[in-house]
Amino acid sequence: MLDTPEISPAAPRSALPDGVDLAALVAGKLCHDFISPAGAIASGLDLLDDPSAADMRDDALALIAQSSRKMVALVHFARVAFGASTTSESFRTDELRDLVAGLNDGGRAELRWRIDDQDVDKSTARTLINLAWLTLGALPTGGAATVTLKRADGLLILGGLAEGARARLKGEALAGLKGEPLSEGLQGQWIHPYWLWRTVHDAGGRLGATVEDGLVSIGADLPDNP
Repeated sequence: MLDTPEISPAAPRSALPDGVDLAALVAGKLCHDFISPAGAIASGLDLLDDPSAADMRDDALALIAQSSRKMVALVHFARVAFGASTTSESFRTDELRDLVAGLNDGGRAELRWRIDDQDVDKSTARTLINLAWLTLGALPTGGAATVTLKRADGLLILGGLAEGARARLKGEALAGLKGEPLSEGLQGQWIHPYWLWRTVHDAGGRLGATVEDGLVSIGADLPDNP
């Protein structure tokens, strides 16, 4: 029961990355995400070590503190979004909200988390935070990203609604959300949406998305396994 139209059937699994190839793409995405705050921390430390930049000490400390928070948020998010998180068999949705909110700190889009606090399993948790982050990512110049979860007819229905003047999904992202191989464009823009499709598909669910003027909607149905 998708709140958004179901995406067209995926390409044959043999045409999609798996095993080492999939791991390499995910690792490449994570390295891309980590390099910005890590580089900023290194730059701040260099300023602290530069005797000629003593007047910039406060700026350097602020840069290090801000970038360290960003790096920690990325690691916590990635551990659930891409990792196994084997120490947790289930997650509280308020904890998942905090992971997404921490990553979005300082961002242009507003996160509106419209989900009652409850326990969800690993697959649902991974789907939920990846869907939420991709919804926020559809708002490069700002707007509101509303994330929902409800139960109906034996399904968990997850939704992300991005509302903003320039809400959009790139062609690579749409291909990934359809479970299609990347035909052109950047792999870094494709792998995260594809990872969401893979997560939903492997859980026996369905994924859908629509793009309109100023509006992007992403929806997923998962089996409700109490």
